[in-house]
Amino acid sequence: MDLTGKLLIAMPGMGDPRFEHSVVYVCSHGDDGAMGLIVNKPSDLRIKTLLEQLNIPCRIPVVGERLVQFGGPVEMSRGFVLHSADYEANLHSMQISDDFSMTATLDVLEDLATGKGPLNSMLTLGYSGWGPGQLEDEIAMNGWLTTEASSKLVFDVPDDEKWEAALATLGVDPLTLSASAGRA
Repeated sequence: MDLTGKLLIAMPGMGDPRFEHSVVYVCSHGDDGAMGLIVNKPSDLRIKTLLEQLNIPCRIPVVGERLVQFGGPVEMSRGFVLHSADYEANLHSMQISDDFSMTATLDVLEDLATGKGPLNSMLTLGYSGWGPGQLEDEIAMNGWLTTEASSKLVFDVPDDEKWEAALATLGVDPLTLSASAGRA
């Protein structure tokens, strides 16, 4: 099972409040574990404030007003930009799928601040990580549902509506979800 480029949808009763109602875009998944970014947990930090701390002038007000996302509890001082695949940084962008790429170098922030960046993007601090077999175990224990990722869901749906919208892609009504796993 390779979940790279898919969305994880947190199930009720997961037990970790940092992931409650989370939607996670999986950037990489393999034998050595998995790495993803929560795409629906905005912080209180505006992008323009972060850019000011990095001495990057923001010339695009709409970019500066957006909120930085909480990408996950690992390396929370490290930034990642999940973005549309129309952009490739000068230093390095990791193409994840035909629609998504991720860049973790400063040049993407400079390009976003001047309007030369990707068409769609989301800046996160921190990431979500799983060791070998850990994510598969959490899925087996009813911790996550998985679904296809779409640019519309990740970039266009308001953060507070993404969890329910992701569930809707599977035809699941949140009111029917149980925190208990069963075996038939």
